[in-house]
Amino acid sequence: MKPLRLGIPKGSLQDATLQLFARAGWRITVNARSYFPTIDDPEIHCTMVRAQEMARYVESGALDAGITGKDWILETQASVVEVAELVYAKQRLARVRWVLAVPEDAPVQSVKDLEGKVIATEVVRLTQNYLARHGVSARVEFSWGATEVKVPQLADAIVEVTETGASLRAHHLRIVDTVLESATMFIASRAAWQEPWACEKISNLVLLLEGAIAAYNKVGLMLNVRKENLPAVLAVLPALKNPTISALSDPDWVAVNTIVDEEVVRQIIPRLKAAQAQGIVEYPLNKIVV
Repeated sequence: MKPLRLGIPKGSLQDATLQLFARAGWRITVNARSYFPTIDDPEIHCTMVRAQEMARYVESGALDAGITGKDWILETQASVVEVAELVYAKQRLARVRWVLAVPEDAPVQSVKDLEGKVIATEVVRLTQNYLARHGVSARVEFSWGATEVKVPQLADAIVEVTETGASLRAHHLRIVDTVLESATMFIASRAAWQEPWACEKISNLVLLLEGAIAAYNKVGLMLNVRKENLPAVLAVLPALKNPTISALSDPDWVAVNTIVDEEVVRQIIPRLKAAQAQGIVEYPLNKIVV
């Protein structure tokens, strides 16, 4: 049985992807001199590929599956199976936006003001489609990178990807409109998706990756409480569904186990203590599979 040929995105998504796989249970080791990382799973063979090229390699069958952005699937018009949306990016668990941006002091207030102008971007097709939807005729030039510095000397506007907008603000650029909102996608070739073994392997991968994403900002809480104080404790606890309540050897006590957002733990632990909870333990989570 040949291993699943999996494309790992090289570039901005690389570190976040390796961390996600680690949380999901796979250790991927990257050698700076090689485009073929090692993975602790003999059923997977990894190849580092730029996200911009991933979809066409998966479409052609050179790779069985890979991780790329929805934006690059649309830009390359690749025919692939979109197995799952994995909402994570370079810096955080979020979608990214391709935005139309101009210098802060530019008179441009809408895309209509760019009629006959020059726009620089990596996503030429997406930008042309956006302009067509708005009935605007402008020249779209491909940018090989450092797109923010193209305005105003080399272009009148840019279409660039952003997570937080910080880089655009640092370059004194103002967002005019959102061209596309995009998320990371796990994709498969149509041939691999129709092969039972590959389909099952891909589905299992996605299940655990989604579980790792679901657990990113959550922690587990365990505590003991007297039955008479249980209602007060439950009133404090936000839960993924319902807390698990288990009997202890002492019939007057129960154990409570639940999952909460990490950011609220510092607020609720003192309240749990005040509600007479004891033996409170916070523990990290790698995956939540629902």
